[in-house]
Amino acid sequence: MSRNLFWLSDEQWQRIEPHLPTDVRGVERQDDRRIISGIIHVLKSGCRWSDCPEAYGPPTTIYNRFARWARRGIWENLFRELARYGRSTDTQMIDSTHVKAHRSASGGKGGSRNRLLAAREEGATRRSTHSQMLRGA
Repeated sequence: MSRNLFWLSDEQWQRIEPHLPTDVRGVERQDDRRIISGIIHVLKSGCRWSDCPEAYGPPTTIYNRFARWARRGIWENLFRELARYGRSTDTQMIDSTHVKAHRSASGGKGGSRNRLLAAREEGATRRSTHSQMLRGA
């Protein structure tokens, strides 16, 4: 196992396991501890689901487990149960400093348009107007 991978400790797993669903239908579920460790790795690192290391299992399985449990409210119930043992029962926060900006957040219509408006407000001459004045002279 790589040192860069996240794995739930025995203590963490013992706190989480009793709150996981047991109503398994169809094909037997893959190792919950491994899949949940993979989900946490993706959320902590910000990588794409398809880039999740093979040690956690198939990326499709990891994503599907995350999405299905989110729809069923299992994650929310799990966080509520774990929060009971926290320092404060009134307020619980999850740090989101790992959240990445979308790949198109660095530019686009909004950014260039805002710069153009700022230039107009400062009294700057637009290039198209400037080149038209030169041609007319």
